Amino acid sequence: MSGFRASTSGIAEYIDAHHEEEVLHLVWESGLNSWKHRFAQFKRKVQNGVYPAHLESLLVITVLVMAFHFSSTKVPYDLINTVIWLLPSNLIDWQILLCVMVAFIIWLVICITLRYTLKFLLMYKGYMFETRGKGVSLTTRVWGILVKLLLKWNSPALYSFQGSLPRLPVPSVKDTVDRYLKSVRPIYDDETFENVKKEAVEFENGISTKLQRYLVLKSWWADNFYSDWWEEYAYLKSREPLMYGSNYYGSDTIDPPSNNQAARAGNLVHLMLKFREKISHQVLPPIMLQGMVPLCSSQYERLFNTVRVPGIESDKIVHYEDTKHIVVIHKGCYYKVIVFFGDRILNPSELQYQFQEILELKPTASETEENLASLTAWNRTKWAEVRDKFFSSGINKNSLDAIETAAFVLSLDDEPYNYNLDSSPTEYGQYGKQLLVGNGRNRWFDKSFNLCVGSNGRTGIHGEHTWADASVVAHLLEDCVCEDYASYDEHGRLRDPMILKRKTFRKLQWDLENTELKESVKMAHENALNIINDIDHQIIVHKQFGKGFIKTCRLSPDAFIQMALQLAYYRDFGKFSLTYEASTTRLYREGRTETVRSCTIESSNWVKSMEDPNVTKEERIRLLKEACNKHQTGYLDSMTGKGIDRHLFCFYIISKYLELNSPFLDRIFNEPWRLTTSQTPMGQTPKTDLNKFPQLVSASGGFGPVAYDGYAVSYIIVRDDLIFFHVSSKKSCSVTDTDRFSNQIVTAMDDIKKLFEK
Repeated sequence: MSGFRASTSGIAEYIDAHHEEEVLHLVWESGLNSWKHRFAQFKRKVQNGVYPAHLESLLVITVLVMAFHFSSTKVPYDLINTVIWLLPSNLIDWQILLCVMVAFIIWLVICITLRYTLKFLLMYKGYMFETRGKGVSLTTRVWGILVKLLLKWNSPALYSFQGSLPRLPVPSVKDTVDRYLKSVRPIYDDETFENVKKEAVEFENGISTKLQRYLVLKSWWADNFYSDWWEEYAYLKSREPLMYGSNYYGSDTIDPPSNNQAARAGNLVHLMLKFREKISHQVLPPIMLQGMVPLCSSQYERLFNTVRVPGIESDKIVHYEDTKHIVVIHKGCYYKVIVFFGDRILNPSELQYQFQEILELKPTASETEENLASLTAWNRTKWAEVRDKFFSSGINKNSLDAIETAAFVLSLDDEPYNYNLDSSPTEYGQYGKQLLVGNGRNRWFDKSFNLCVGSNGRTGIHGEHTWADASVVAHLLEDCVCEDYASYDEHGRLRDPMILKRKTFRKLQWDLENTELKESVKMAHENALNIINDIDHQIIVHKQFGKGFIKTCRLSPDAFIQMALQLAYYRDFGKFSLTYEASTTRLYREGRTETVRSCTIESSNWVKSMEDPNVTKEERIRLLKEACNKHQTGYLDSMTGKGIDRHLFCFYIISKYLELNSPFLDRIFNEPWRLTTSQTPMGQTPKTDLNKFPQLVSASGGFGPVAYDGYAVSYIIVRDDLIFFHVSSKKSCSVTDTDRFSNQIVTAMDDIKKLFEK
């Protein structure tokens, strides 16, 4: 109550010190700004709704209609003179109104025609399957001309294409089952495979018809037939800790522009808030494949001000309207930092001042407060129970609300992030591990992302996976890091002047004296430490060759690396296993990811040839090219609605709702993914030009394995001479070893290279 009295007396003093007219002016300005914002939002929605037509074209058409009418120019289908006799009067006012109405109808027809023409054109995916170097088909040429003509009409906003993107088609049951059987042939012996085939036939001839009917119905009704279920059942219903099993990280550039922690944090926070502003105003350009084909932008909506809230049986994603604060975690304390002055984002130097003040504080945090974030690294049900019991009222609720409504969380770590291109895989991997899990208590794992800044100014990002795929956060980090370089002088100091020099932060307060709460936090932290100590993580800097050499082999760089991973895994385990490579379905509305099953009949044949000394080099090359072509086709299939796993995933969900038993589906969802892989996209912003700015080279990011006895491998093909691999497994597993597998990857890459050496 004393805090409330202090705040109200401050308000009274403020009112007494200002004239009534000034207060009314402030109220007027606030209301006016609110209505301006609403109008801008409405205008953007209308502009997106009529794209690729211009909103302004309505005025042009209205003027033309009036000109033709009042000049008595004869036009075909003269709608105005046809219906003018219906008007109550022939006065000029009524004629103008009729002209406006006719113009609006004409404009609406044009808008709808252009919109559906674009949607029809975006359904075409034949261009993706055309072989490079063999010319372009006539169909694709005509398609390309038409798309370019439509796009020239208007510059798109971030969400302009959302209404024009096609819906993801539901594959046929037969195609999906056939693809599945081919994908598992290398991992099963003959007897087991025959049993799988029998189960598949029984499924295809049995309940699949009913399941497919429901799924097709859903595809007509929903924007995407699987994305909402994928979010709910693959993520939100999982009770496992987020820290290592679900979340991921993204890394800084090799040569950051400043080693000042507060300065780097200030500039990146400013740039990220500017990025949020671009999303809000929809001035962020949508990502376009080949400059012509848009990717779905819906995932950007929840990039900021978003949190995963734990539940007893299922979590939920909560997104808030644009907030004006972030939360900083430092030395076990939490600070709410206001990052706006009025409607202006604090500039980098002003933010640096806030963060420097926080860094210089010597707060006293209890052990429970220091370990508080470990609750977000705990089992989701346990965290939900603690949250409901101890954080649903009072100062704990207020402080938790501040964190959950924040634009994002900034972690100012006490430790430096040490790495360079000459770092050993273990040394570089320690940096990745710092970003992924920290010390178990300096990341708020529920937030959409945490910006992490080490004591030496190097940075990185920790992302929660439910609300969007990693490519969206990668876009944010890539854009901000590119802009970051121009903001410092030669000494690593920020260039912009400080205008506002006063504290805009306050320390969040907690009531953590309850014995049960203390014990829960202690248990959560111990669990987090157990997870951290079990992580075996390395980052390989592969400098022997990159995409330059791979292209001389006339092979897809991604397929080349996937084949190297197949060879490495076979040498490591002596057998094949299901391999997951993530691809995107964002060519369709509300698209997320689809699985590319990299272990194929063709890849296994090639791997066996590499281990057979009697097979010639020429035969190995032939088999490698077959395997790479098969992989590339599978990748494109997964992007264009011909994937396997999301279709079967939806069947599994529907079968559980309908209480229909299927040994075939049960088998599929009990098969472990022992090799989980992903390629990080690069160049999502045109600012990333590594030829001009080699300092922008980044190792990108990584994640943990899905299966206990599996590996996780993330990679990025950076330059003609550089590839990064992020390799992870669990120390407690007796059959996996990250160092051993990393060496197998390097050896496999080298062995493939030797095939093409003369």
